[in-house]
This record gives sequence, C-alpha cells and structure tokens, in this order.
Amino acid sequence: MSLNKITAVIPVRAGSKRLVNKNLLAFGSSNLLEHKITQLKELKSLNIIDDIVVSSDSDLMLDIAKTHKVKTHKRADEFADEVSKSFSEVIVNVVSNIQNTSHILWAPCVCPLCGVENFKNALEIYNQQVIKTQNYDSVISVVNFQQYLWDSKKPINYVLGKGHVPSQKLPHYQTVVNGFYIAPKEKMLQWEYFCGTNPYRLEISQVEGIDIDTEFDYICAKACYRAGGGGIVLIIINTACFFSSQNLLEVA
Repeated sequence: MSLNKITAVIPVRAGSKRLVNKNLLAFGSSNLLEHKITQLKELKSLNIIDDIVVSSDSDLMLDIAKTHKVKTHKRADEFADEVSKSFSEVIVNVVSNIQNTSHILWAPCVCPLCGVENFKNALEIYNQQVIKTQNYDSVISVVNFQQYLWDSKKPINYVLGKGHVPSQKLPHYQTVVNGFYIAPKEKMLQWEYFCGTNPYRLEISQVEGIDIDTEFDYICAKACYRAGGGGIVLIIINTACFFSSQNLLEVA
C-alpha cells in the first residue's frame, strides 16, 4: 500500500438540528464550510493532498464548493436526513462516490480550529504508521481529558469519600473529535466506517479540538479564533462558563 493519491472529503448537510444551518454559520471572514475549504486548499497547494470534495444534499453548499473550485458530490436526501440510512450506509455512499483516489481524509468543518498544521502532522503520521509500517489501520483526532465521571448511579473512574483523588490523578481518557479521520478508501468501504479497530489516536489541543455541536461550542470556537491562541484562549473558555449564552453571543 502506498500514499499515491489522497482526497479530502468535507461532509456537510442541510438538516442540522441543534444549530440550524450549522455548516454555514459565520466564522472568521466567511463561514464554517468555506473556512474548511480554505484550509484544505492550502494543503492542496503544497501538494500534500490531491483533491477536495464537498459531499452534501444542499445545493447551496455545493454551489459554495463550486465557487471555490473544488469538486462536489450530490447526496440523495435519504443519505442526509439521519433517519432513512444508518451512518455506515452514509459513509459507504459518500466514499464510494469519490473517484480516482486511494486514501480518504474525512474532514468535517465543525472543528474549525483544527487547521493546516494539524492536517500536515496527521498525514505524516498516517504515511509512517499506516502506510509504511502498518502499525495502525487509520488515524483519528482525539482530545485528552481527566474528569470525574458517573454512570446513571455511581462514579466509574474514582471512589467517593476517602478514595477521592485530585483530577490530575484520574485515569487519562480520550474523546474523539471531528478534526480528521484518515484511512485507505478500500478499507473505509470494507469497514463501512471512517476508521478501523486499531486507529492511531492523534492528540490535538483542547482549543484545536473544539467540536461545534452546540451554541456554546460555537461561541467558544469564535472567541478562540479571534484571540488567536495562547493563554488567553483558555481564559476565554473558562470565563465563558460564568456568562449566559446571550451575553456570550454579544462578546463573540
């Protein structure tokens, strides 16, 4: 297996529920979709990836992609409504329609602060750990965390009372975020998923891993982008917890 051609896929759909028109929310000087296209076009200009495809049921989003001179895949409604087809069926539908490529970089636009350097690092690791040594079958983005976790009845990673420990002594866990998923196209079709059972879990920072699913996520991502990184970013995130969404919308 060789890294002879890789295509970046941006999956977007019209029917987001928690945040209406989520993929078209304003971000920076454009919107989330255009922001991700711009990041990936930089990768393409450096000959790190070969093609970019926007896959969507939305004619508006496909028109945006065409304006940016990237390829498009028109998804039938049943592959975008989250009801008619399973997620595995959606992945197979999208990936099977990506032509003339051996590898897929699945790059949702909801992690806008996961950027060019993250992609470059991920693809270097993919080339080394998946293609050359085959130590792993795919690469995914994760964020580390240490939190006090409960199930519906009791703690699952610490003991109440005298067994309590500081958070820095809790077990290390990881949450998968929608920064990137990279794997061979044929394997994605075989797995009916965008990663295998032995992925290289590439850690990105808390800020880079902001995954926009709620209004709060969106507010934090915009604030961090405007701040430009550094210590002030963490201050913004922590301070955000003390404000209402309305106040934060005014700030961000």
